[in-house]
Amino acid sequence: MTESNSKAAKELTEIMEATMQNLHSKFQSRSDQIVSKMDDMGTRIDDLEKNVADLMTQAGMDEQQTSK
Repeated sequence: MTESNSKAAKELTEIMEATMQNLHSKFQSRSDQIVSKMDDMGTRIDDLEKNVADLMTQAGMDEQQTSK
């Protein structure tokens, strides 16, 4: 390999490494956002289930289901 080819290969490698690092950082950021939103959604679903159970108890539906 000539010196200019070696230099071009080195520059291309550096550009690719920087690009891959940039993509990795963006992917990690998006992944963290998704996990955070899923955790938040899980908490909201738990709260909703508790509220529905409380409403069913207040409406007396709890006793009807357990007696069946």
